[in-house]
Amino acid sequence: MHPPFGPNLLELGPIVIRMYAIAILSGAMLGGWLGAHRARARGYNPNIVWDWLIVGLILGVAGGRIWYVASSWPQYRDGPFIDMINTTKGGLAIHGAIVGAVLTVIIAAWRTKTNALTWMDVLAPCLSVGQAIGRWGNFFNNEAYGGPVSNGLPWNLDIPAQYRIRGTEQYDASTRFHPTFLYESLWNLGVLFSIVFIERRFRGRLRNGDSLLIYGVLYSIGRFWIEDLRVDKLCTGGVGGAICNDSLSTARLTSIVLIVGCSALFVLRRVLQRNPPASSYQQWDEPWQPEPETAKAAA
Repeated sequence: MHPPFGPNLLELGPIVIRMYAIAILSGAMLGGWLGAHRARARGYNPNIVWDWLIVGLILGVAGGRIWYVASSWPQYRDGPFIDMINTTKGGLAIHGAIVGAVLTVIIAAWRTKTNALTWMDVLAPCLSVGQAIGRWGNFFNNEAYGGPVSNGLPWNLDIPAQYRIRGTEQYDASTRFHPTFLYESLWNLGVLFSIVFIERRFRGRLRNGDSLLIYGVLYSIGRFWIEDLRVDKLCTGGVGGAICNDSLSTARLTSIVLIVGCSALFVLRRVLQRNPPASSYQQWDEPWQPEPETAKAAA
C-alpha cells in the first residue's frame, strides 16, 4: 500500500494544493452535512451548522497546531516563531482540534441562544466522520505509521526512505509498516456507527451531552491502542519515535484522562440528577421546519 502520488495534488507556482488539506476539508464538509441533518432532527435550524463550520475549521486547525507545538516544545523552543505556525514543519494534533471544535460549539450555542449540550450531541459523530476522512491526509503525507510488519500482511504500508523518521531508517527498502492511519480511520467509523446505534437503542434514556461523552470514551480506547503501534509518537518530552524515553505519550496520557473523565461524568450525572430535563432525543419526531414566509401586503 502506498499513495498514488506525493503529498501535493497540484503546484502552480507559489500555489500548492496539498492532499492533507483536501482530506481535512472533505471530512469537515461531510461532518457538516451530518451535523445539519442531526440538528434538524433535534428541532434546530441546520443552517447554524453551515454558518459556524468555517469558525470550527479555523479553531480546529489552530487548536491542533497549538497542541502539537506544546507537545513538541523542545523542538520549537529555540526556533523562529514562524516555525510554530507553519503546519508543514510538524503537523496537527487531533486532541487540540477536538478542543477547537468543542469551543466552537460552545460559542455558537451562546450566540444563537440554544442548548450547548444538545449541540455537543450533534457534534459527536461528526467528529468521527471528520477524523475518519482526515486521517487519509496522513496516508498521502507518508506519516502516522507504525512499526515494521511482515510483507505477508495484506494491508502493509510502503514508506519511501525520504519519509522515514528517526529510528526507522535502518530498515531495508523492502520493509513494510503498520498503516496506523488506516486503523484509526476504521476505528472512527466504528465509533460513528456505535454512537448512532446507542442513540437509537437507548432513545429516551440518554441525556443531552451523553453522545459526546460516549465519543470521548470510545475514541480514546482506540487511540490508546493504536498509539502504541506508532513510531512517530508525540511525547511529553517532544517527538520520541517508537518509545518515549523518560517521558509519556501525549495521546495515550490524554486518552486515559478522557476515558476516566467522560466515564465519571456519565455516571455522576445520573447519581446527582436523577430527574433530568427533557432530552433532545425526545424531539426527533418534531424536526425543524423553516418558518413560512409572511404574505406580502397588497399594494
